Amino acid sequence: MAGMNSPTSPVRKACWAGIVMIALGGCTGDGLDSMRPPADVGAQTGSITPVRPATPPTRVEQEMDVPAEPTFSAAPEAMPSVEEEMAATAPQMSFPESGPEQPVVLGAPERQLAQAFPPIENPAQTLNDSSPQPEFDQEPDVPMVAEPEEEPEIVEPAAPRATLVAYPRVPSPMPPEPEMAPMRPRAAPLSASELACRQSLKKLGVRYVDLKPINDSASCRIPYPVKLQAIGSVEMRPAATLTCSMALAFAEWTRKELVPSSRMRYFSGIKTIHQGSAYSCRRIARSRTMSAHSQGNALDVMALTLNNGKKIAVKKQGLFAFRARGLLNNVRSDGCEYFTTVLGPGYNWDHRDHFHFDLMQRRNGRRACH
Repeated sequence: MAGMNSPTSPVRKACWAGIVMIALGGCTGDGLDSMRPPADVGAQTGSITPVRPATPPTRVEQEMDVPAEPTFSAAPEAMPSVEEEMAATAPQMSFPESGPEQPVVLGAPERQLAQAFPPIENPAQTLNDSSPQPEFDQEPDVPMVAEPEEEPEIVEPAAPRATLVAYPRVPSPMPPEPEMAPMRPRAAPLSASELACRQSLKKLGVRYVDLKPINDSASCRIPYPVKLQAIGSVEMRPAATLTCSMALAFAEWTRKELVPSSRMRYFSGIKTIHQGSAYSCRRIARSRTMSAHSQGNALDVMALTLNNGKKIAVKKQGLFAFRARGLLNNVRSDGCEYFTTVLGPGYNWDHRDHFHFDLMQRRNGRRACH
């Protein structure tokens, strides 16, 4: 007996060997396999947390109230299945309350999904649109009718313009120069007599303007015309186009005869002389002879205006118009010293209303004063 109780006895060794064999045989049995929990070596290995030595919590951990990490447990943790993990992580969805409740199976075929989610009749309306919508009268559908095509507008071609047959124009190599205004013909240099005449006009205080030569015809021309505007303070209306010699003779007659006679008769000078004809290309009435007007050597006086405003018309005066008749008679008779022809009222019907003064040269040198 003492030999059997010894740990090194053969009987004791055989007992221990039998126990070990029985334990190994039980481990390989079917019943023990079913009791073993399924475990994934890789997942179990990844879930094992190493054991850390117990250390006192730091100040940060105390403020954050972080619980101490659990110590390692030798018992294996049960891992969730794939279906449970998908169900836990799937987003929460809301479904309409109407209709019978049907189970939702993940990964179900389209027929089951169609039963779980019936189609919405009006997709334009939202799920929470519970307010009634206003009703509108919808017009019945009218079948579309094709509109008749419009006929294209026929535009008649314009009639061809009549063209003139001409030679082809040859393009000029140089651009044409812009047209310039025609230049006035320059008068020839004044002769000595013309210069002397103009000097005499200036001495008498005559206001005049030199004009360009007049050449209307062989009988109607003035080589050096002037336009007489005023004689001192006596104005000429309108300004008269004359030769310089005729303007000088009329200015001398006005200054030496007309103005003194007016002052003697009316105690007033002459303000304006109204003339009716100066240069004019025409013949003498009822004759074929060219008038002295065609050469600018004649002037017709129609009326006189005095400084006091009185106007004296050149015509045959009445029986009691003593001052007017005396003034006209004096200037008419005195005019023969300055002009070769002086005709006025009483000579003929053509001169009944004006004085005619001219410088016509006659063969025998006589003068006509009527």
